[in-house]
Amino acid sequence: MSIVTFGAGEAAASGHLAEAAPEPRRGGIVVIQEWWGLNDQIKRQADRFAAAGYDALAPDLYHGTLARSPDEAQKLLMALDIARAEKDMRGAIEHLRGRTGKAPAVVGFCMGGALSLYAACAGGDGVAACIVYYGGHPKVRYDFDRLRAPVLGHWAEKDDFANAIRDSVGPELKRRGKAFEFHTYPSTRHAFTNENRPEVFDAGATEEAWRRTLAFLAAHL
Repeated sequence: MSIVTFGAGEAAASGHLAEAAPEPRRGGIVVIQEWWGLNDQIKRQADRFAAAGYDALAPDLYHGTLARSPDEAQKLLMALDIARAEKDMRGAIEHLRGRTGKAPAVVGFCMGGALSLYAACAGGDGVAACIVYYGGHPKVRYDFDRLRAPVLGHWAEKDDFANAIRDSVGPELKRRGKAFEFHTYPSTRHAFTNENRPEVFDAGATEEAWRRTLAFLAAHL
């Protein structure tokens, strides 16, 4: 694991790179943060993908800032420059393409779930697959016509905010004939895969989502 710097448009960005073992090396995955920032929990997600055989890069979309309370996280989410974040994510995508020789997947959680779908739409053929964990961001607008990657969505049953987005995104993908599958996990709440939040963490649903994620990646990378 290491911090790497990569080009992001006219600027530079950095992120946490977790390298897969030499064999098997299955491809690359861009891991996109929750609204808290690039914290240890997101780094562990990248490390877990690396252990499964994928080079995983989590770009730091807040450029060194971490939220320590929900109020701080909400302010950082609303202040996020979406255009700059798209350049940072595109830089991470290209960095992994250079390492692996093929288009990577994008996966994100909460705010990052919305941004993973945004990056997949913006990236066209440059993104091989997109995985959304209860994704939502009020400022993100998707260009679904540019989407080429298949989409896997994981949603909590008790999550009014993200599920409103799920219920608007799903019909748009279906209407355009895009490849997608959505799964809603019974009795779960938003952020059910975040082990740092014991009040919502659901180990069983997390493992089921992980199994589906690995199968999806194996099919599309």
